[in-house]
Amino acid sequence: MEIRTLRYFLAIAREENMTKAAEILHVTQPTLSKTLRALEDELGKKLFTRHSFSISLTEEGMLLRKRAEDLVSMADKIIGEFVSLDDITGGDIYFGLAESYQIRYLAQEIKRFKEIYPKLRYHISSGDTEQVTEKLDKGILDFAVLAEEPDTAKYHYLTFPEADVWGLVMPRDCQLARKERICVDDLVGLPLFCSEQGWQKDIAKWSGERIDELHLEGSFRLSYNGSLFVREGLGYLLTFDHLIDTSPTSGLVFRALTPRLETKLFLIWKKYQTFTPIAERFLAGVKTNFGEHSTKQHG
Repeated sequence: MEIRTLRYFLAIAREENMTKAAEILHVTQPTLSKTLRALEDELGKKLFTRHSFSISLTEEGMLLRKRAEDLVSMADKIIGEFVSLDDITGGDIYFGLAESYQIRYLAQEIKRFKEIYPKLRYHISSGDTEQVTEKLDKGILDFAVLAEEPDTAKYHYLTFPEADVWGLVMPRDCQLARKERICVDDLVGLPLFCSEQGWQKDIAKWSGERIDELHLEGSFRLSYNGSLFVREGLGYLLTFDHLIDTSPTSGLVFRALTPRLETKLFLIWKKYQTFTPIAERFLAGVKTNFGEHSTKQHG
C-alpha cells in the first residue's frame, strides 16, 4: 500500500465525488477508479458505496480514513523533517493543544520565535489528553499541551506559568448569578455541561463523594459549544475562566467554584525525542522564557 494511493483515497473520501477528486489530484478519472479498485482488492473490503451522483464511505472505509489520515500526516512530517535538516532558519513544528487561556504563553513564544526564524511554519490541532497524546506517541506531533499531570515515564514536560481556574458559566439574569462563588450545594439538581475529561478528573476530585449528586447533562470537547447550549437555557457550563465571552453584552457570567479549583497546564514532548533543528531551538527558547515566569520546570 503506497502513500500515493492513500492520498487518492482521502481525496475521494473528502470530495465524495470521483470526478472532483480526479480534478484536484490532476489525474484522470479512469486512473483514480483503477487505483481505488486495486486498494479494495488489496484490503479485501469494499470502501465506498456508489450512488447516482456521489459516493460515500462504508464502515470499513471510515476505519481506513482515520488510519490513512494518520499515515499521510506522518509521511508529510517525515518529508518535512528531512527537508529542514540542513535549514536552521526554518521548518515545521506540530502542536496538539488543550483548550486554555494560558495558550497565550505558547502563542507569545511562537511569535517571538517567528521573528527570529521567519521561515518557521507551525501547525496547530486541538483536543483532549487522549487525542493529542495519541498523535504525539505516533510521531505526528512534536509537542502537546495537556490540562492534567503528564505521564513522567513517557514524557518530559514544562509547567505553564499560571493555573486555570474552574467556575460556572450561566445566564446573567439567573438567580444563581447573584452569588460570588459556587459551591457543590448550588450545583445539585442542575443540568451541567462539562468536558468528559474535566468531569471525570477535576470535578470528581473537587466534589468528592458528592459527585453522584451532580447531573452531567452533556459533555463538550470545546467550551464554546457548551456556552451556546447555556445561551439557549439548556443548562450550566463548568469550564475554565477566560474561555467564554462573559462581557456585559454577552448575556453570560462566570462565577468561580469554592473551594477554589485550579488546573495546571503542561507542555510535553516524548522522552528520547529526536527533534528537527528548528524544533530543538524552539524548545530551548521556551525553557528559557517559561523560566522567567515560573521556576518549576521539569525535563
